Amino acid sequence: MSAPIRVLIVDDHEIVRKGIRALLATKRDIQVAGEARDGAEAVTQAQALQPDVILMDLMMPRLNGIEATRQITAGQPGVRVLVLTSFAADEQVFPAIKAGALGYLLKDSGPQELIQAIRQVFRGEPSLDPAVARKVLSELSAPPQKPLTPDPLTTRELEILRLVAQGKSNKEIAGNLVIADETVHTHVSNILNKLHLASRTQAALYALKEGIASVDDIPGAKSE
Repeated sequence: MSAPIRVLIVDDHEIVRKGIRALLATKRDIQVAGEARDGAEAVTQAQALQPDVILMDLMMPRLNGIEATRQITAGQPGVRVLVLTSFAADEQVFPAIKAGALGYLLKDSGPQELIQAIRQVFRGEPSLDPAVARKVLSELSAPPQKPLTPDPLTTRELEILRLVAQGKSNKEIAGNLVIADETVHTHVSNILNKLHLASRTQAALYALKEGIASVDDIPGAKSE
């Protein structure tokens, strides 16, 4: 049996932290590594505990969740941040994604949706609440602050970027293209470096903006 997914719960409300802890305790493949009461404590705990996934609230004292996400993803790129908040306004959604969050879930989501989102971001797959996904796709992301590299994406990189935008994991992409998982990982890293992007979510948004992928390809992006 593989090691459980180690989760750090970050929220300034104790009752929320305890509720999430109780829910996660019912899952054998998930383990709560610790808790943090604000963004500053989240940064410290992330360094000390080295969790796999961080459930990040946004509106917190001392240091908000967006800045905490930015600091954590800059220093620990292997940590996956899943935003869990009550807010879906543009001023929270877009900065959180640009800060490096791989997922964005609203607190009125069901328990199973939270569990599924944790597992998805742990695998490196973007996980956006359907309402947030529609908002993001309608607005798309602002262009990156840094200019794109003059080195263009190769045909294979464009192919992989299109599959990333479809929410495919590295393993699924490797199966589709009949190449090794490590090769996919290398291609994805090269794509992010060339485009000056911090996450697969940002890469998916870039693919949409540039017409590399279609909205119809994105899971959960369309209204029912």
